[in-house]
Amino acid sequence: MATSGSESVARQVEEHVFTTHDGSQLFYRHWPSAAGTTDRAVVLLHRGHEHSGRLQHLVDELDLPDVSFFAWDARGHGRSPGRRGHSPSLGTSVWDVDAFVGHVSEGHGICVENLAVVAQSVGAVLAAAWVHDYAPKIRGLVLASPAFDVKLYVPFARPGLKLLHALRGDFDVNSYVKARFLTHDPARIASFDADPLVTRAISVKILLALYEAANRVVADAQAIQVPTQLLISEDDWVVRREPQYEFFSRLGSAVKECHLLPGFYHDTLGERDRAKAIGRVRSFLLRRFEEPAGSPSLLDADRQGYTRDEFDALRQPLSPRSPKGLFFALSRLALRAGEAVSEGLRIGGTTGFDSGSTLDYVYRNNPTGKTVLGRWIDRAYLNSVGWRGIRVRKEHLEQLIVRAVDRLSDEGRPVRLVDIAAGHGRYILDALAGHASAPESILLRDYSDLNVRQGSALIAEKGLAQIARFEKGDAFDRASLAALDPRPTLGVVSGLYELFPDNAPVRESLAGLADAIDAGGYLVYTGQPWHPQLEFIARALSSHRGGRPWVMRRRTQPEMDQLVEAAGFRKLDERVDEWGIFTVSLAQRV
Repeated sequence: MATSGSESVARQVEEHVFTTHDGSQLFYRHWPSAAGTTDRAVVLLHRGHEHSGRLQHLVDELDLPDVSFFAWDARGHGRSPGRRGHSPSLGTSVWDVDAFVGHVSEGHGICVENLAVVAQSVGAVLAAAWVHDYAPKIRGLVLASPAFDVKLYVPFARPGLKLLHALRGDFDVNSYVKARFLTHDPARIASFDADPLVTRAISVKILLALYEAANRVVADAQAIQVPTQLLISEDDWVVRREPQYEFFSRLGSAVKECHLLPGFYHDTLGERDRAKAIGRVRSFLLRRFEEPAGSPSLLDADRQGYTRDEFDALRQPLSPRSPKGLFFALSRLALRAGEAVSEGLRIGGTTGFDSGSTLDYVYRNNPTGKTVLGRWIDRAYLNSVGWRGIRVRKEHLEQLIVRAVDRLSDEGRPVRLVDIAAGHGRYILDALAGHASAPESILLRDYSDLNVRQGSALIAEKGLAQIARFEKGDAFDRASLAALDPRPTLGVVSGLYELFPDNAPVRESLAGLADAIDAGGYLVYTGQPWHPQLEFIARALSSHRGGRPWVMRRRTQPEMDQLVEAAGFRKLDERVDEWGIFTVSLAQRV
């Protein structure tokens, strides 16, 4: 295997663009396999500041002639459009990864199950976040020196940047790292310094978001089930090693390996002695392509596993004299006092913070309260990260509902929609209001008499009584779901399964939907794989169940997807908010 890109015979490359989720056209390179056709591919994600043109050596040195390679120029890098070093958000860039892999699969005829990803530095953080949030069924993941914690050598640089960002808005900072501190390879140093497509700038907003996403992914690495190889550079000047080890120790994959590379700088796969690293990557990829695809079953993750342990711990009462116990006791007192002046807190305290009434109030997002103080408290309440995520979830629900309706219309099939736990049904009615393809029928169901009354009033208010109706129904009663009349072609279940820790009733509910929806029909479902306020919710907020604590068991995205797949649906698409809290997915009955 060659140790320098100049010593290898370069594989021929093709240049293309693909259209990502927001209509932007991003540049990418494609190195076809030597055979011309293949059912195996590796997707390469470059480091921050760089671009796909600097990965030619990696394609050649990995020496996998029967594998196609794809590498993009991330948004704001290389030959892709956008302000240099910038993206609308880090979540946008993670979504771009999902769109790119989807394009490789659909556009080049390679199943996602036969893809592997090799990513470096910032690209490795994007890849890890993508695998965590979207749960793709790829063959393997290689992370080289992931930028989980970028070293900022100026004292208090990170809080200072955060303060300046709050005061000034977004602005750019330039990388302080010289090429000679990235690699010992003279050719790579010279090419980095001379490359006009290398950008030194990075948006402060993206840099700060990189830290937040990395913290989340490292903390919840047990959710990642994809076989993973981690390469750590011993003498890395750019990122810290400790979070990389922490990530590996928590990694949930049954197949994982970690390699420390002595003397290596940050450009792990572009180092002078990179043959040591590339040999390990090559062996890992060959094993992943040769061994059967698949991942362990998570259908019983409600009985054992780390999310079950977390749930059980949250149900245990705290000592009232402990610091935590005192903090949450004071929090509960403050919330109860706030109910006297804040409308949102009043509704939550009366009906439960997980109720349909609370959800509808959060959707409307109109701070209401007694006096200026009450309205200020209400605004702060509605602006909490969880409720912001709920409103983004509503947007994503509407997008995927409309997409399913359009697909049914394009197929010449009737649109008969059912939501089995609709709350007040606002997101359904908002999604379909004024849509070009009017549904044949809309059936909204909920177990709460209050929600049925409020939802029926909302149907009348929007003038949809001719096609829509609201009825009381049990979302976990398989027989009643299977007997739905008319038979739905699109089922929706939102914000329901997250409230129940056990998988048995969820499986019954999904089986009932599968009984009701014929092959080719669609299902839109939600998940909550992560929540930064999980303990606060469990210790301070009440539920609709007689005011008992609102304790949730998180379902990882792989677990939620497996439950849906076991019921007979194939996942097609997914949306996730910027914080990684709520996911919305579209699946088709098979």
